[in-house]
Amino acid sequence: MSTSTRDESRRHIADRLLSSLDDLVRRHRALALHTEHVDLHAELISAEVAHHLAMTRTALHRHPQLG
Repeated sequence: MSTSTRDESRRHIADRLLSSLDDLVRRHRALALHTEHVDLHAELISAEVAHHLAMTRTALHRHPQLG
C-alpha cells in the first residue's frame, strides 16, 4: 500500500470516528432532556464511545503509520 493511500485511509478512519462521536453527542443531548434515566444515558454513552474507539483501533491496526 502506498504512503498516500495509507494516509488517506487513516484520514478516513479519523473522519468516521469524529462523525460518529458528533452523532452520539447530538443523540444524547436530545435524550438528556428526559432526566429520569440519566444513569442509563451515561452507560449508553460510555458503551458507544468504547465501541467506536475499538472499531477505530482495529481499523488503524490494518493501516499502520509508517516511519
